[in-house]
Amino acid sequence: MDLDPDLAALRPLGGFFVLRTARPAAEAAGAARAGALPTLAKAYETTTSDVHRDVIACRVETVGKRLRVPEPRVAASVAQQALAARLWSVALGCAARYGRLPDLDPRLLRWDTHAAAPDDLWLTRVRPLPGATGPAALAEAVVHGHLEPLAAALRARYGVAAGLLWGNAGSALAGAARELDRWARAHGEPGAARRTRALTAALFAHPRLSATGTRAGPAFRRRSCCLYYRVPGGGICGDCCFTQPPRSSPRAASG
Repeated sequence: MDLDPDLAALRPLGGFFVLRTARPAAEAAGAARAGALPTLAKAYETTTSDVHRDVIACRVETVGKRLRVPEPRVAASVAQQALAARLWSVALGCAARYGRLPDLDPRLLRWDTHAAAPDDLWLTRVRPLPGATGPAALAEAVVHGHLEPLAAALRARYGVAAGLLWGNAGSALAGAARELDRWARAHGEPGAARRTRALTAALFAHPRLSATGTRAGPAFRRRSCCLYYRVPGGGICGDCCFTQPPRSSPRAASG
């Protein structure tokens, strides 16, 4: 199935899978709003420019205020995992339902740092990547195109450990795959379910993701902690390496 301009096949999958598109024929207000947003490429810059500070800091501050968490490092972790989940969901969803992957170049994706899914990301041009949509293409688009520069920016700005950030990425991939597989099975799309499982298994063999946790079918147990237990009223996640919130120093479980 060819990619359509609205990526409509993603809509039934739920909010984390939906990707807004900004086309000339789109709603005027929406298109104008998308054009005013920064790109993800700006967010990933590792310079100390005002733009870089605004994009990254704005997202982390937004998450911190919503969760009422005073530690920027914790807010940065939660923000990164949410963006990783969005990117994995879109990429896997397109690969499973279309058999094609749109170009997810950070320069084409605009980011509303104040919004939640699915209004946080806008793709300004829907164009399919050439070639087969295999695990190498997904890794190139998501791991190398987004997660590596995002991790570098967050480590430079907030000192978040690499192991934590890649654990977040692995957790986000497992969660997206689990939801997509469940949806495909429930809606009579066994081919999409098979593609999801095969792609996910291959992606977890990637050097960046292979050490992030252990898998048993759709279940995933990570080897690090996202620090959500440090959010007021928070606790440990279902795939956490801990069975109960740790009581050690503020830097516990950051590796």
